[in-house]
Amino acid sequence: MRKPEYHRGRRRGRLAALLMTLLVVVGLSSSTAMASVNSPAHKAQSKVRVPDNPMDAVAAMQPSWNLGNTLDAFPEETSWGNPPTTKALFDTIRAQGFRSVRIPVTWTDHQSATAPYTIDAAYMARVKQVVDWALADGLYVVLNVHHDSWQWISKMSTDHDKVVARFNASWTQISSTFRDEPRTLLFESVNEPQFDDATDAQKTQFLNELNTSFHRIVRASGGGNMNRLLVLPTQYCTPDQKPMDDLNATISALHDSNLVATVHFYGWYPFSVNVAGGTLYDAVAQKDLADAFARMHDSFVAKGIPVYLGEYGLLSWPDDNHPPRVERGEALKYFEEVNNAARTAGVTTALWDPFSYLNRSTLQWRDPALFGWIKSSWTTRSGTASFDKVYVPKSSPIAAHTLTLNPNGTTFQGLWQDGTQLVAGRDYTLSGNRLTITAGALTRLTGNRDYGVNSTLQARFSRGLPWNIDIVTNDTPVLSNSNGTADAFTIPTQYRGDALATMEATYADGSNAGQTSWTPYQEFNQAFSPDYPGGTTILTPAFLAALRDNAPVKLTFHYYSGATVTYHVTKSGGSVTGTTS
Repeated sequence: MRKPEYHRGRRRGRLAALLMTLLVVVGLSSSTAMASVNSPAHKAQSKVRVPDNPMDAVAAMQPSWNLGNTLDAFPEETSWGNPPTTKALFDTIRAQGFRSVRIPVTWTDHQSATAPYTIDAAYMARVKQVVDWALADGLYVVLNVHHDSWQWISKMSTDHDKVVARFNASWTQISSTFRDEPRTLLFESVNEPQFDDATDAQKTQFLNELNTSFHRIVRASGGGNMNRLLVLPTQYCTPDQKPMDDLNATISALHDSNLVATVHFYGWYPFSVNVAGGTLYDAVAQKDLADAFARMHDSFVAKGIPVYLGEYGLLSWPDDNHPPRVERGEALKYFEEVNNAARTAGVTTALWDPFSYLNRSTLQWRDPALFGWIKSSWTTRSGTASFDKVYVPKSSPIAAHTLTLNPNGTTFQGLWQDGTQLVAGRDYTLSGNRLTITAGALTRLTGNRDYGVNSTLQARFSRGLPWNIDIVTNDTPVLSNSNGTADAFTIPTQYRGDALATMEATYADGSNAGQTSWTPYQEFNQAFSPDYPGGTTILTPAFLAALRDNAPVKLTFHYYSGATVTYHVTKSGGSVTGTTS
């Protein structure tokens, strides 16, 4: 089953949930100092000549990067864990090969909630400072209205006139402030627009009204805004067909060639968060991606409307604060294919980076190998394989192991270990795309056969990056009986070199157990989580709270080696008992 793309969540940062609670409890608000809408603005200099053709201009923005969880954070720029933005940040982004940045901005806490909806002068000046730094580095910049979309714009069905007035006032002030900026600055009307308590027809009408009003206000403000590229979203920024058709109708009615369509893409939902058995970047996830980019191309690009993919990534990976939900090699295959599909479709892509990729304090990539993979995918394809690990059971005689290569248009060149090429025929054989590593090679590569990764091979191809293959000694994990409470329950687990992929939960009658009731396969890190250093498997309080009292639950743990282990838990009041039998 697929969770509708319209309702896909995205973490807003490590502190977001706490901050939202604090906002409700203590009523934090920002100053609403008056600022003259007509005050003169400094004109930033740009090193870039923007092509006259909008298609060429948006193509020149590839690749793009998001300054996420920063000016879109609330109540302040640093509230979600990132440091204040500096000019050095954009120097780094430009040096790393990016050609544009999206700067999401949430204006709510820096704007009067009543007419005339004045934006705080100091905050507007800070936004302009950040934008000008990026422009000075020769970067294109996309500036928007971000979390305001769900904070107050979403109330349009019940507070129509006030929402429209505030939206118009916001863009009147933003347009005035930035009217003389170079054409390398783009405006995006609103991020992931959504409307509460509205029919589908009303949602379409509301977004068309906002996009049309945004277009009218910006164009009427004069200066550079008369031919500035304007970015218009679909509902929720989904790439589903109906919202794209609706946006196409809006763009056609505006009769303006300097318009850009924007959508977001975070992959097949079960794979993106690891729920419903979505442990692999499989044929279903691949088709979801291919179909989405084909729709973007056919709906817009083929009709001469450029597409800016304003956000892409995976919803819950990478995440340095929790065990990885998505297996690394499967994530690399996804990223490789996203940018290949975008190149084929003629779509410019903007990586959503809340803090997961670039460390804003050190200006170093948190995972240089991951960024290297993403960067390579901007321009070429890389070969991959059916998996990035070969599990070699310690309790069994060592046998040959076969992987399926995915050349992706490249040619396999051989296997290497630590710079030494393995010998074809002796260490491995190749039949079509079936790569078999021999028992003799695996015997040597597993060494003393300690549990875990014993060695790493590289499958090299004629272009792109090599595909790493970990050689892992493992045995089936061993779980033990346990007692605990509904607030704190862990299962003693000897992982023995293996890695947890997913967990099934069912009652005796076969019905699903747990908070994700539409599937037996519960969501990674939401219902269960591995603690590899601690030697336990955690069942979360949310999962246990969803269980029926005194109703035995069968848990089946699936591991990436292919092993499965069955376990049983029963909740009785505040107590939980777990057994292996």
